Amino acid sequence: MVYFASLVLLLITAFWTTNPFTTQIVQVWNTDNFQILLNEPTYRTIAARTVLMAALVTVTDALLAFPFAYFMARVASRRVQTLLFAAVLLPLWASYLARVYAWILIFNHSGILNWSLQLVGLPPANIGYTNIAMWIVFSYIWLPFMIIPTYAALERVPESLIEAAADLGARRWRTVRDVVLPLALPGVAAGSIFTFSLTLGDYITPILVGGAGSSLIGNVVYDNVGIANNIPFAAALAMVPVAIMAIYLLIARRLGAFEAL
Repeated sequence: MVYFASLVLLLITAFWTTNPFTTQIVQVWNTDNFQILLNEPTYRTIAARTVLMAALVTVTDALLAFPFAYFMARVASRRVQTLLFAAVLLPLWASYLARVYAWILIFNHSGILNWSLQLVGLPPANIGYTNIAMWIVFSYIWLPFMIIPTYAALERVPESLIEAAADLGARRWRTVRDVVLPLALPGVAAGSIFTFSLTLGDYITPILVGGAGSSLIGNVVYDNVGIANNIPFAAALAMVPVAIMAIYLLIARRLGAFEAL
């Protein structure tokens, strides 16, 4: 109830404005903030970039997590499973900022990546402070949140179905495609809720890793709260990811994601 009450207050605040001279909030109902969001190309571009980044990170993590989770659930021994679980969970024990700064050192102009490429005679990548660097860092940071629900879904796949597919002559790849993957889809959808929503609202990684033209919705909300002191406009912009996630959750629910959480 507290969370929904906060969302209602956020929505109400979005219909107010700020006095340009005193910077005080004027509690007069209007749709000026939403009109700015709809009519200003800059904010439409930022919203589109944010959604695209969240989608790319989600797809990347799904592609990386599925084979890893499949090996953990269906192939690895119990001891290897324990080691892999530790490998997945160990980064979560480290500070978020420490992990981001580690990637900054890797992508830096004189960092490990460029040094390694030059060592083998290749040109430097120079992807530091770009959208590509931001995409890689997001994918790394949120990957455990995709692996764990995918593993849980794969572990629940009945062994009898896999044996039945083998008895009917299905090869391993076809068994994975026609039997395992459909049953694991709710777990992937559940993981996508985390990767998509966390990317959608993050503002720290774009500030530290992104460069010019890397602003996401979270950065603009942060700037309007802490720098511009325009709380009503920040509230209106914050409603954009809320609306996007509401639609995303409805789609994820149809895919059975909530049963896999």
